Amino acid sequence: MQMTRRSFMGSAVSAAALASMPLESFAAGRKILIMASSVDIPNFDPHVATGYAPAMLFRNTYDALVRVVGTPPDVKPGLAVSWTVSEDQKHYEFKLDPTAKFQDGSPVTAESVVYSFKRIVKLKRGPSWMIAGIVDADSVKAVDAQTVAFDLKAPFAPFLQVLPWMFIVNHTVVEANIGGDDGQAYLMKNTAGSGPFKMGRVAPGNLYEFIRVKDDWHQGGGNLEGAIWKIVREASTERMMLQRKEAHIALELYAEDMDALKDNPAVVSVIEPEYRTFSIKMNTAKGPLADKNLRKAISYAFNYQSMLDAAGPAELMVGPLPTGIFGHDPSLTVYRHDMDKAKEYLAKSEYKDGGFKLSVMHATGYENQRRWSLLLLEALKALNIELDIRPATWPDTVAAAQSPDTMPSFMCLFQTANYADPDNVAFAAYHSSRNGQWQNPVYKNEAVDKLIEAARIETDQTKRAELYKQFQELVVDDAPDIFGVLEKRKLGFGANVKNFVFTPVAANAIELLPLSLD
Repeated sequence: MQMTRRSFMGSAVSAAALASMPLESFAAGRKILIMASSVDIPNFDPHVATGYAPAMLFRNTYDALVRVVGTPPDVKPGLAVSWTVSEDQKHYEFKLDPTAKFQDGSPVTAESVVYSFKRIVKLKRGPSWMIAGIVDADSVKAVDAQTVAFDLKAPFAPFLQVLPWMFIVNHTVVEANIGGDDGQAYLMKNTAGSGPFKMGRVAPGNLYEFIRVKDDWHQGGGNLEGAIWKIVREASTERMMLQRKEAHIALELYAEDMDALKDNPAVVSVIEPEYRTFSIKMNTAKGPLADKNLRKAISYAFNYQSMLDAAGPAELMVGPLPTGIFGHDPSLTVYRHDMDKAKEYLAKSEYKDGGFKLSVMHATGYENQRRWSLLLLEALKALNIELDIRPATWPDTVAAAQSPDTMPSFMCLFQTANYADPDNVAFAAYHSSRNGQWQNPVYKNEAVDKLIEAARIETDQTKRAELYKQFQELVVDDAPDIFGVLEKRKLGFGANVKNFVFTPVAANAIELLPLSLD
């Protein structure tokens, strides 16, 4: 039996025909936004998947209690129209919008909110790390059908800022498809949300289709009838699609692309700072890089200035936290190119003569990551170490991060902050509970864990800043990463795309509802 899916045009067509159908046949004469990205969306479960492509899907097919918009990021109502916070910052109450509906027409109630948070806590995947030690299965209760109360286990300064990533599922739909895995198999390929868009055709490696929900509960918004997330493996191809008006938004552009677009009146360039770090993570758990002295030798051998020169509009990282975020220590002593120190630490290691091969994984289609991997090759060559460079798709990268055995020696990773607080980077990228996730495949240090845990519940800002200062010093001394660059976000928009508002958290997880096409 041939499988079919419903397309924008409303007719049933074969999966093979959908995958090969040109974008123009969808967009012609309709308000269909086309976004060019190199990243697939491997999982539709908002309580499991991470990364900016899944975040884009969740932002548009689901809702959270609150949203975040603008610069600096500001918390706005979502499913909740209002909320109160106790003086001790441990008790929160949220009043739900009585007009909010799931896509099957059923109302969004406190019961689904409670169910969603309990599921997040139980699965311990996806966004669960953001509320680890703060919210447990007993922390959230339905006061009545339209009121949800949280009693936090400890005060948590960025609680409101993490809530935009706690998406609410329709508990009746999930329960009807619960299986033996809390609905994970079902939600991997299906959605059960209240968002303004629903999923249409899905062709992994090719495209993902979003269809505007008719007569849904959201107020206002633009004129989009739908959108297509088109997979394009090269940034130069994204740029050319934008120039040829085959795409409305290009999501992964480089400095040379922005230069090529700057005088094009049909394109609007967005180059904005955000809390987006790039580091080359080392396999600190297995193989030669378990030796801290070798990690320090490599950190000193790396050419940071050449990395910066290749990055375009950017600045070098000063330690693990992004510049400008609360708690960042700009006076931190960090690694810079120094071959004398590199050789000094190599001599202290178990591998003082080199003579072996390491491997690095970088994202397919990310030209800068390829360049930076070549810089790593040159740095290692100076230490008599070979390097195997391996391009990889995003699903391959996520899979490789699952254990010390599957992780290569080095892994190139961008991390974009989901909320404007140092806890975002510190916990996600350096707390050992995140081992097996792409943000922190293997690094663990008990002293680092304790500092992160203490800082996230400290309410005194002076004490909190001191804890993050100690955290940064300890992580730099451990040298688990080559701390790279803070790139400015570079996006390209067709001039006919209206109402986009930049926010420096998850800036490329585009929110579709406000947008219009002229």
